[in-house]
Amino acid sequence: MEQNSVTHDERVKKAKLMKVFIAFAAGMAGLLFGLDIGVISGALPFITTHFDLSSRLQEWVVSTMMLGAALGAISTGWISFKLGRKKSLMAGATLFVLGSLGSACAPNVIVLLVSRVLLGFAVGIASYVAPLYLSEMSEKEDRGKLISMYQMMVTIGILVAFISDTIFSYGGHWRLMLGVISIPALLLMISVFGLPDSPRWLASKGMISKAKDILRMLSTTDEKADNELSEINESLKVKQEGWGLFKANKNVRRAVYLGMLLQAMQQFTGMNVILYYAPQIFKHAGFANTEQQMIATVICGATNVLATLIAMKTVDKSGRKPILKIGFAGIALGTFLLGVCLYMINAGFDALWISIVAVIMTLFTIASFAMSAGPVVWILCSEIQPLKSRDFGVACSTTTNWGCNMIIGATFLTLINHFGIAATFWIYTTLNILFVVLTILFIPETKGVSLEKIEQNLMAGKKLKDIGE
Repeated sequence: MEQNSVTHDERVKKAKLMKVFIAFAAGMAGLLFGLDIGVISGALPFITTHFDLSSRLQEWVVSTMMLGAALGAISTGWISFKLGRKKSLMAGATLFVLGSLGSACAPNVIVLLVSRVLLGFAVGIASYVAPLYLSEMSEKEDRGKLISMYQMMVTIGILVAFISDTIFSYGGHWRLMLGVISIPALLLMISVFGLPDSPRWLASKGMISKAKDILRMLSTTDEKADNELSEINESLKVKQEGWGLFKANKNVRRAVYLGMLLQAMQQFTGMNVILYYAPQIFKHAGFANTEQQMIATVICGATNVLATLIAMKTVDKSGRKPILKIGFAGIALGTFLLGVCLYMINAGFDALWISIVAVIMTLFTIASFAMSAGPVVWILCSEIQPLKSRDFGVACSTTTNWGCNMIIGATFLTLINHFGIAATFWIYTTLNILFVVLTILFIPETKGVSLEKIEQNLMAGKKLKDIGE
């Protein structure tokens, strides 16, 4: 009995260690995702000076990464299906290394833009494969926590990028800002070698024996592993028919379009404008030197992390729809008052309190987003798609996210040049007010409702806002 007990304890310990390792490796993908989103805000002013960039080229330096991410989102479903989750993560890690080193060593703008596209493709892979891998490698009771941890690592990556940019900004070392990302990318690449492949993917390819071995390695008992394998085999009987169903069934089209609308609403809040162009915004707000701008940017990153933590605690208690309405309204208020402050500063009012209010409104906008549209849109997009077309629906909404992200990054400076920075933020204010109305009219409340019930209501032709009832 004692020997059996010791053997069981050792098995539990090994399973826990492997799960920690899996969470670490997938979390590194999330960290890299956030690093590549955040790093450009601090590097862009120095890149602009070094290459003498026009506003249009600055926008392309920012937005080419989102172009790569959109291309990655379109193709990663196929790559992940063919190569498996492990090899897909390895491909992403390799592109992270190549893209970051290429960006850091770029002798001209063309090489920098190509490297940013490679980085974007890596981000597209990470944003799709890492959460999928975590969901397939975790037990039911740990799944939500692990996927939430991945989202948290993205926000931490953004914060770390802001801190790194601040450190390197004193010497204007933009190449180091971009190149240092290769270190966690190499760490991810090394970590992936030790990862097992997804048992669900192995089972889908007919490699049942390998799938069973991995499940038994991750489970505390053989019985638990065998039950999990049976559930996987049952779920694989549901064949994905996304494109065919999209063409044939208007209710499937409604769900896909709703997911795309949600992601467009999330991006056109203007939140990523703040992440990508934070130093320029704070320069307009009256913070003249680089040190002040970068410190304010770091505070933005910290606010993003803290607000995301709060969202993780409240999203399953308060409901999706109320959080979205409050969040969009909060972003509208924040961008409106930020625009007022920037208008006053540009009109010659140089009182310190105006700049302070501008920073507070920026933080308020970030917090409103991070506690609402940031996490809730991703949750809703996975909940509203019918089972047989879920992969297709999520791929469409994810691609929409990156496409809209690219538009945001590629138009902000142009909007400022044409309308002024205050009016540009008022445009986002107007959009967020519209999003409150669209949420009331079209977005369902899905808290506590089974996926099967949501699908049943959708297919019965209920109004989109009622499919969660």
